[in-house]
Amino acid sequence: MQTRLQSINESDVVDLAFGCALLGTGGGGSVGGSALQLAHSIREHGPVPVVQLADLPPEGLIMPLSGVGAPTVSYEMLSNGSEAALIRAAVEKEFGSEAVAVIASEIGGGNGVEAVMWASRLGLPIVDADGMGRAFPEVQMVSFQVMGAEATPLIMADFQGNVATFRPTNGKWSEPLARAFSVACGGSALMADYTMTAAEMTGKVVLNSISSAVATGRAARLAADPVRAIQSGFDAFHLISGKVTELDRRTGGGFVRGSFIIAGLGADKGRAVRVEIQNENLVATEGNRVLAMVPDLITLVDSQTGHAIATEELMHGMRLSVLGWPSDPLWRTERGIQTAGPRAFGYDLDYTPIEELNRV
Repeated sequence: MQTRLQSINESDVVDLAFGCALLGTGGGGSVGGSALQLAHSIREHGPVPVVQLADLPPEGLIMPLSGVGAPTVSYEMLSNGSEAALIRAAVEKEFGSEAVAVIASEIGGGNGVEAVMWASRLGLPIVDADGMGRAFPEVQMVSFQVMGAEATPLIMADFQGNVATFRPTNGKWSEPLARAFSVACGGSALMADYTMTAAEMTGKVVLNSISSAVATGRAARLAADPVRAIQSGFDAFHLISGKVTELDRRTGGGFVRGSFIIAGLGADKGRAVRVEIQNENLVATEGNRVLAMVPDLITLVDSQTGHAIATEELMHGMRLSVLGWPSDPLWRTERGIQTAGPRAFGYDLDYTPIEELNRV
């Protein structure tokens, strides 16, 4: 286990962004703009305290925050900085108590970095945990849902100052409601859902997400061979190294959907791997053989620097390595697979762990 962080300083931002990008599996939003905003906020407000759930008052209210929408939109349409304050006011009015901390709904991609930034701007600590251990495209695909928590009320705000409160009857209804609001707002909005007390949240999260992202990002950044360091850090499988030869990417309904093909180079010459996407990388195949599938992680990294490549950053000719590694055990439970396994995305596949698919 990596050493647990006590705070996020400006010197930690690059490593946090590096690690969050790796865990984003192509989604969660690009980390570049988020990292700049976080660094600026830390210079203005000071380091962000990192806390464990046990450090907080049992009845203290914790707000999970995440952006909802297509990464191709959020990549260009930045927030105005007031969304989290609007959501906090609505949450505290709804629950009749004050928020004591922020938690990232997903550690992956820009959503992992931005949760720390919003905590900084609100003057609150960030919990060293999240609701995924990676990134997923749909609202209900969180550990809170898997562990039986209620999504309601779902509170959202956009860059124009619009605020909406929804009361979905179950977690699956939270997805179309949140998606409709984000689409109406131009394709991107901020959301708080599964808000609960520290006592209620205990046992419903993926622990040490912030510390792990920083530690992994730092190890990769400082390594002579970043790709090998990432493989070692995550016990990841190398699926292929090559270049992007085909790219089908389209934005609609609040998602980025499509696929791309990596043609192998070097030792992988003659091979071709296809990756299906819905914001995140979902399934990797080589011909009729499946190499990896959700909920396990599939991440694209620059073959030289190890920097993760987000869905919206993909371009023809990019030299990439495709890595895959096991998801948190929570996602391999029956309810976890039902929530975010391949059939949840419409693939006629029974979930098979990546280590079985790549057994030599």
